Amino acid sequence: MSNLENNRYTDMQAKEDLHEQKRIRLQKLLDLQQCGEDPFGIVKYNQTHHSTAVSNGFAALENTTVSIAGRLVSRRLMGQAAFCDVLDQEGRIQVYVRKEDIGGELYNKFKHLIDIGDWIGVQGVVFRTQKGETTVKASEVTLLSKSLNVLPEKHHGLIDKEARYRQRYVDLIANPDVRRTFVLRTKIIRAIRNFLDDRDFLEVDTPVLETAYGGAAARPFTTHHNALNTDLFLRISLELPLKKLIVGGFERVYELAKVFRNEGISSSHNPEFTLMEIYQAYTDYHGMMELTEDMFRSVAIKATGKMQFYFLGHTINLAEPFERISMIDAVKKYAGVDFNEAKTIEDARRLADELSVRYDASCEKGNILNAIFEAYAEKHLVQPTFLIDHPIEISPLTKKKPDSPEYVERFELFIAGKEFGNAYSELNDPIDQRERFEHQEKLRAGGNEEANMIDESFMDALEYGMPPTGGVGIGIERLVMLLTESISIRDVILFPTMKPVGSKESSK
Repeated sequence: MSNLENNRYTDMQAKEDLHEQKRIRLQKLLDLQQCGEDPFGIVKYNQTHHSTAVSNGFAALENTTVSIAGRLVSRRLMGQAAFCDVLDQEGRIQVYVRKEDIGGELYNKFKHLIDIGDWIGVQGVVFRTQKGETTVKASEVTLLSKSLNVLPEKHHGLIDKEARYRQRYVDLIANPDVRRTFVLRTKIIRAIRNFLDDRDFLEVDTPVLETAYGGAAARPFTTHHNALNTDLFLRISLELPLKKLIVGGFERVYELAKVFRNEGISSSHNPEFTLMEIYQAYTDYHGMMELTEDMFRSVAIKATGKMQFYFLGHTINLAEPFERISMIDAVKKYAGVDFNEAKTIEDARRLADELSVRYDASCEKGNILNAIFEAYAEKHLVQPTFLIDHPIEISPLTKKKPDSPEYVERFELFIAGKEFGNAYSELNDPIDQRERFEHQEKLRAGGNEEANMIDESFMDALEYGMPPTGGVGIGIERLVMLLTESISIRDVILFPTMKPVGSKESSK
């Protein structure tokens, strides 16, 4: 038998074994129900303590009766007694179950009708074993819910990446590090909110469905509203509604919410992700740099207690001042060319050709500069770096630099060669803004699906006057990846977007 045939035989045998185990569990459920006990009929259980409260509070709880609840994840039978582990949301706790303590009938039920994976409640006294492990000595065991599927084998867990993302509920059971990642994600988001709330920012909600999309260069998801008989778009950004609120008189606002971009899936991109955008009146992109740098440090310390992280093969130090470099200087440093010498589009194309940087015929001068940056410089921005002063062609919502109108007051934050944030001195000139939107419309008409639409309601708001304003957008998943030292965006999203089961190609 070949290795391939052997593997197929092993897989088939494993599936048959799982099917048989499920059949046995269903029979146990039927046996319980015929005895008048339905584990799915349990309404509530009086859980007095979690695992960590028992473990950390042993001195106060020794010889005290507690009630714990969770999933049975291991069991070691020893005739008239057993040790088992119960997993709750905070971790594991050992339980000692003895026939003499809970009675023969209940012990037989625990031994023969309760399976690994079942949810149980345990009432008992806290003590320590001879090996020093904090344990609950059961006086009562209650079956709270039956598990009909078999958990992954305990020594190997759930390893297959595709299965882990599709069955996150099993991943959370089998892999403690995954549980810790998502607990830390919540702490990170809480720390962000606390940071902004302490600085008098107001958290707001804006629409998910929009009649026009904008605020980013991205393709939207389109849907149709039957009652209004109109197409709507899932938002790709939070920017325009938030700037309307600045027009309305709020001076500091932010939103932390889902946005949707109809793009590819990779280790750093998911079509649905969490974005935070912050807008502050009477400041500019320099103010946003200071805010962003302070926030990254504050959140790192409060959520993780440290300032250095191993991320994508690099040790990242958030304690050091973030570097600032213009796109022109980054290209000069890493590509060895001075783009200031490109006075015309033909000059820009010649430089790109010399560097073997690809571009299409519709690219403008600023697009070519950006392409050279992405090809030569981006990967070198490892330690936290603010890339500043972008070309106007790729920044339709940003104020021009007064002394260099071909460029704008914008920055992107890069860490380990990845973009973490994008910020502007916001364009508040409605005449200039309309001209830029009209140029974007021409690009859309020419086939650029990522160009912005004209949002007339935003233009109307801007004509009422918006004060000088700084704004920044930060991808939450990227920040969580850094602070949890994760290598894929799907490792920090509970339920990442996946191809349907049975699709010929799996997500990469």
